[in-house]
Amino acid sequence: MFSSIFEFLREAGVWGGLIVMTGCISIFFISERIKVLYFQYGLDVNEFSQKINQFIHSKKLDEAIVLCSQLETKPMARAFKTILEKADRDDETIFQTHDNAMSEIIPLYTRRLHYLSMLANVATMIGLLGTISGLITSFKAVAKADAALKQQLLSSGIAESLNTTLLGLVVAIPAMVFFSILTGRQNQLIEQTTEKCGKLTELLTSAHLPQLNRQNVFPDMPIPPSVQNKVS
Repeated sequence: MFSSIFEFLREAGVWGGLIVMTGCISIFFISERIKVLYFQYGLDVNEFSQKINQFIHSKKLDEAIVLCSQLETKPMARAFKTILEKADRDDETIFQTHDNAMSEIIPLYTRRLHYLSMLANVATMIGLLGTISGLITSFKAVAKADAALKQQLLSSGIAESLNTTLLGLVVAIPAMVFFSILTGRQNQLIEQTTEKCGKLTELLTSAHLPQLNRQNVFPDMPIPPSVQNKVS
């Protein structure tokens, strides 16, 4: 099996090697984006936003910020934390903070994925170059080569032409399939984050939370009268 694969790549020539290199880079981007979009950035969106809303309705803004800090590797939680830290400001500041948070978070979802589409197109184009190169070799063999070398050069050119075409498609088709799948996942995460951050901003602007200071976050506990009497 390995000998046939090696022979196939040898017949594909330099163009085949470039296509294999393109395929390896595509595999790296595919695995990295799957890890990030499905596992590292994955979050139970409804449960998380429900907990944050409960904290806000209960005026427990500090606990909401702590929960977001614990999940700060998740872009949505990071965006929530950025918005919640300005929850005691005026409405205009909260809306501006929302826009800033979204501008910082969305590139985390979209980074590197466009390279996968580019690599699929590059693999196809390199395969086409290999096809043309093989055809040129075949035509030269027919036109100029000696009778003894004509059959060898002709078969070599045809093999290079067909093998590079096949190899380019083998790399390009899976790359485009994964690009479509990962783009769908990316858009899903962006839509969820945009929706939940928008609802959080609307909730904060209507809640009119008190300013964050020591007395609000860590209120001083009043001394009960019974204790005061004992102290006195």
